[in-house]
Amino acid sequence: MKDFDLYYINGHKYLTGKFDKVILPVGSIERHGDHLPIGTDTMVAYELSKLVAEEVDNLLVLPPITYGVSGHYASFAPTLSLEADTMIRILEDVLESVIRHGFEKIIIFNGHDGNISPIEIASRNMKVLYPEVKIAVQNAWWVTAGKLLPPGTFEVWNGLGHAGEGETSMVLALHPELVEMKYAKGRVPKDLPENMEIKWLFSELTSNGATGDPTRGTEKKEK
Repeated sequence: MKDFDLYYINGHKYLTGKFDKVILPVGSIERHGDHLPIGTDTMVAYELSKLVAEEVDNLLVLPPITYGVSGHYASFAPTLSLEADTMIRILEDVLESVIRHGFEKIIIFNGHDGNISPIEIASRNMKVLYPEVKIAVQNAWWVTAGKLLPPGTFEVWNGLGHAGEGETSMVLALHPELVEMKYAKGRVPKDLPENMEIKWLFSELTSNGATGDPTRGTEKKEK
């Protein structure tokens, strides 16, 4: 294991690590169709955070917050969810602990759409309480990836979707042994307007816990 991963390093490596900034992965536990792991959101946020730490000196990767706000996915077992207020409090408590230990540069790396608002509220609350602390948030890696990859990388719906082309490609790139493509099946919603955000329950969009087209997912698309 890398010496920048707090989950695995021991005390003396932490104390001698010269860490001056942290990255906090945040995910969820929820159904991702029938082909991806239940912990996909947490796994992706955690693995991408470690890749960031490979490139950024003195960056400490915190253990991920595994649970997220997933009430809109609740009809698809075995989804486990926190209330938004609970999530905000957990985030604030973790951030305050980090700040107490002297860190003033914090990155929050999110892997789940339901966490976006709680992260926004918690990070702004912490900034008000600790104005000297710098907090950066990567709220939606799936949007950022779509902007960074060459045009035309994704074939359907710009790679979007829950357990869709982009997310399936990402897990194939990180942990191909956990993906069962023979079960990949999704649906591209046709009735969502482009210029307005409709609040939905996931069961209104799909019958199997996946949207987009995971069958187009490949390891190369997210390498």
